[in-house]
Amino acid sequence: MPASDRGAAATVDGPLAAGAQPAAPGLDPGQAASAAAGTADSAPVRPQGPQGSRARPMRKERAHKATSEDGARAATSGHRPHSHHARSRSAGADGRPRRQTPAVPAAIDPEDPSSLRTNRQGMVRMRGKTDKGRRWHQEIDMELAVTLVKEKAAVVVNRYTIRRLFSNKDFKRYIMTRDQYTCYFCGSYGDTIDHLLPRAKGGHTTPLNCVCACNLCNQSKAAMDADEFMRSGIPEWNAAHQEELNELQMQEAQLE
Repeated sequence: MPASDRGAAATVDGPLAAGAQPAAPGLDPGQAASAAAGTADSAPVRPQGPQGSRARPMRKERAHKATSEDGARAATSGHRPHSHHARSRSAGADGRPRRQTPAVPAAIDPEDPSSLRTNRQGMVRMRGKTDKGRRWHQEIDMELAVTLVKEKAAVVVNRYTIRRLFSNKDFKRYIMTRDQYTCYFCGSYGDTIDHLLPRAKGGHTTPLNCVCACNLCNQSKAAMDADEFMRSGIPEWNAAHQEELNELQMQEAQLE
């Protein structure tokens, strides 16, 4: 066989090149080569990145890597990493920090002493005004403060302070007007104030413990309780002899 024929035979009978397909039967060598070239041109070619055919890392892997890097930086700097949930709790929808609303203190009933508390010295502050309008204050114990509030002589200002409602003149005018200048014991004209429970026995100058009284009953009662004084019969005797006693008082006042 001539050399040219042997070369052609080797080209046709030799191993197929990579990616080449076997020639269809009945085609000559030229037609087979053209068909192989057309197949290669029509086959899609997968683009490769700069690093070849290596796949990109998944999103979860990238997020885990970023979290690991944040944790490493936090461990190095001594600060805790800020999480998305923590930011969402402390910030609004626009990303600005939310302003915390201060707690509203509970309303205080001025006539309820249960809200009172003592200061560091174990006392309650009481304030008021004198007859001339000057302000004053003093420290009292809790028991007295509660009594004054319950007996309508003071009101609660805050948890540690009460305010006296009356000055001395205002208090006397209030009691006289309330009782219509009538003695609580004998029913005659009254122009003084007497304590139902004497101060010697723990009574206080409060609207609930003070009444209008005539001068005679005020002096006769002395340190007796109101019930004890009413049972003694002295108020009846005072009422019967009130006119005579008033005349005697007027005579004594003239002599003086």
